[in-house]
Amino acid sequence: MRENQEVESKDEKFFTKPIAIVFTTIFIDLIGFGIVIPILPFYAETEPFNATPFEIGLLFSSYSAMQFVFSPILGGLSDKYGRRPILFFSLIGSSIGYLVIGFASVLWMVFLGRIIAGVTGGNISTAQAYIADVTNRKNRAKGMGLFGAAFGLGFVFGPAIGGVLSRYGIQAPFLFAAGLTFLNAIALYFVLPESLKLEDRNKSEGRKNHFAESLEALRDSRFTILTVLYFILVTAFSIMTASFALYTMFRFGYNAEQNGYLFFYIGVLAVILQGFLFGRLANKFGESWLVVLGSFLLVIAFAAVPFVGPEFGGLPGLLIGIALFALGNSLSSPALTSLASKVASEREQGKALGVMQSAASLARAIGPLIAGVLLNNAFNEIDDTTLFRTFWTASALMFVTFILAVYFARLLKRQTLV
Repeated sequence: MRENQEVESKDEKFFTKPIAIVFTTIFIDLIGFGIVIPILPFYAETEPFNATPFEIGLLFSSYSAMQFVFSPILGGLSDKYGRRPILFFSLIGSSIGYLVIGFASVLWMVFLGRIIAGVTGGNISTAQAYIADVTNRKNRAKGMGLFGAAFGLGFVFGPAIGGVLSRYGIQAPFLFAAGLTFLNAIALYFVLPESLKLEDRNKSEGRKNHFAESLEALRDSRFTILTVLYFILVTAFSIMTASFALYTMFRFGYNAEQNGYLFFYIGVLAVILQGFLFGRLANKFGESWLVVLGSFLLVIAFAAVPFVGPEFGGLPGLLIGIALFALGNSLSSPALTSLASKVASEREQGKALGVMQSAASLARAIGPLIAGVLLNNAFNEIDDTTLFRTFWTASALMFVTFILAVYFARLLKRQTLV
């Protein structure tokens, strides 16, 4: 590997070759992830697995749980050994995970594949650290915005590709994802330069265990607040995500295809907002106030959307509501990761962002569980009351986020950090 190859100066033009390459890497990685998600429940419930709904839920939870554990570990390893080798081996691991699922003959093999994919799926924090390495403090928000755009593009195209490939067999999407991720790893090996200079790597002897090192980042009160904000934001958004398809089915009678169009719409908005507008807004208003605005928009959107139905608002009202979902999240999420990278020292980028992603993974495991409890009535069905209490719980969580974000923005203003 070209461990000692350095990237160009961070003070030069923003969209450099390393940025373009890592953007493509993240995009392809997320396409593979997006391909699998809509297919997995159908795959697990068929012969020979015959998984129960509870077991299918555990399949999703196992992935997020592994990300929660291993994201800071991979981030810390990238601070010591460099970003490039961690990204390469994690992509190889993800490819193996998809292969295990695709060739599984018993349910435990499907779980094994999901666990492997979750362990190596912790590479997101390393990719974020790479972006932090190759951007200066002024351009970092723009870099995190592009990171979010790669996420959005992956989730736009991934599910659509998975749906088409499922026509050729339920295993086909998993095998395609494995091949795509493997090719992504090979391309990364040959074209991605290392971003972390040797002198900037953490080589301290007698290192503590990774969890103790990760928790050290929380000693900074500013970083602790950012992590709490990110955790609540992702929890609330995960409640909405887990509930949305059931909501549209109950209120509008939409099927999976129609919901796919709605998620495509959300993804396109996220790409536009995070890829083209976020950086400019951050430079003008500051990331901390974008978190405030994004949180407030989500408070309003989560509270209002359950009122929308065929008789009130109709499809236009629904499109406006989910546009607010996309706008609020596209302002808040990249702003929080950008702020976290600024609070952390240059040598602790991978570890700090790993802690953030671990918090997000834990939130993605907790949010759907909360939604599942709130959506069910005494007859194990959805009704108007359960929909309102589910979305309003997400709105209440975002209100807490909004209040905390205002406090943090004022704190930063006093400290003149940004």
